Amino acid sequence: MNLLVEASSPTATTGTLTVGGKSYPCTLGRSGVIDADKKTEGDGKTPLGVYPLRALYYRADRVEKPQTGLAAEVLAPDMGWCEDPSHPDYNKKIVLPHPAVHDHMTRADALYDYTVIVGHNDDPPVPGKGSAIFIHLARPDFSPTAGCVGLKAEDMLEVLKNCNESSTIEIRLANGAVA
Repeated sequence: MNLLVEASSPTATTGTLTVGGKSYPCTLGRSGVIDADKKTEGDGKTPLGVYPLRALYYRADRVEKPQTGLAAEVLAPDMGWCEDPSHPDYNKKIVLPHPAVHDHMTRADALYDYTVIVGHNDDPPVPGKGSAIFIHLARPDFSPTAGCVGLKAEDMLEVLKNCNESSTIEIRLANGAVA
């Protein structure tokens, strides 16, 4: 099943994720949304477009494996994600320690306890066009992300039940708004 995320305007930091006839509030990038071809590393924007869902990673030391048709892998303490456009591992899963700028996937907070890898700029990665675009857990205060889509834990578990290896996520502006 496919996920649809709609933002009300280019500067919106929250939106609505719809799947299986149900809608869920979600957080978006701290700087809103942007056309994927204009996305740049570190801009804080969620890329508009349609992307495959690559896999689910989860913290087995904190949460149980959720029901989902996505390929699921346990997050290991040495797992990271390369965010350095100058490195050959850009926008790829890496093993830590790693010399490049990266995101540590087993964070102290709960944001990555469930993390779905969104296939943005990964086939192949174009340096500087954005990395580490995920669907992950929202912060308790529902504050914006760095460009990902954030969901409340209970909503994430329901959404994951609707996902399989052919699922996509479409991120768009609602009601014909223009980016």
